[in-house]
Formats: sequence, structure tokens, C-alpha cells
Amino acid sequence: MSETPNNWQDDDDDWISKSQLKREAQQLKVLGQEICQLNAERLATIPLSEAMLDAVALAKRISNKREALRRHMNYIGKLMREEDLEAIEAALDKIRNRHLYENQRQHKLEMLRDKLIQSQDSEAQIQSLLDAHPFLERQKLRQLIRQAKKELAENTPPKSSRELFRYLRENIHEADD
Repeated sequence: MSETPNNWQDDDDDWISKSQLKREAQQLKVLGQEICQLNAERLATIPLSEAMLDAVALAKRISNKREALRRHMNYIGKLMREEDLEAIEAALDKIRNRHLYENQRQHKLEMLRDKLIQSQDSEAQIQSLLDAHPFLERQKLRQLIRQAKKELAENTPPKSSRELFRYLRENIHEADD
């Protein structure tokens, strides 16, 4: 009686069904289709290899040829296996939810503005802001804060407060937050 090795039990953890492989391939195709639908500006924010960028460009050129596009999307799905999927998903998530990120940024800037206006020690607040963002102008910040405090005390329309917010929004960028 010959003994056969029981390797099939050892490989059990690494085994993936054919159906699972097909589902994963389909997910990569869908991800590739989403990437192909991006405009050039947003596509530039996605970390893709040269081969993938060339494939996306070709997909955009053949978009009116249905069968060729279907075959090419299969090819893009195959190329997607070699890409850094986590980085791509993170970049796409940022694109999909850019309005949420922009709202968060607006709220942060509003809170910063309110903190500057309501602070008793404005000079310390300005200094900490300038430490984080050295390209801001100290004199302009002081002037806008002083005018906003005056408007608040006199209960007049918050023109300077809005101007301070606008100044912060234009000069403090996402990478600086």
C-alpha cells in the first residue's frame, strides 16, 4: 500500500475558489471603469503606473467601440492586479467624498476664525497661527481681528469677520491643515 501525502490539507488556508477569483477580477474591472471615467485633473491624483495610464488613455479613445472597450476593460482589470490598490482606493475615496473634505475644511477655518475673534489674548493666537503658517501676514490678521471684534461689540454686520474667513481660506491650503 503506497502512502500519498496529504498536501491538500496543508494548502487549505491558501486555497481560493474559482468563484472568488472571478469576483475579485470583476471588482478590479469595476475599479478600472471608475478610473477610466475620471477627467484628466482627477486622474492625475491617482497613483497609477505608466502601463495603467496608457491603458486608461486607450480606453477613453475607444469608448465608442463597444466590444473593443469590453475586452480592453478586461485587460485593465488584469493590469489592476499589479497596482497599489490601497493607494488607489484612498485617492478615489478622496475624490468621491471631496465635498465632505471641503466641508470639514470650512468648519475648521470657521472655528479658527471664531477662536481668533473671541480670544482675550489675540497676539498669542496670531503667533501660534503664524508659527503653523508663516506665509500669513501678521499686520493683516491683527487688523481684521481688531475690526471684527469692534463689529461684534457694536452689533454691526460682520463684514471683517467674513473677510478674515476669506483670507484664511485663500491662504491656508489642505496640505497645511
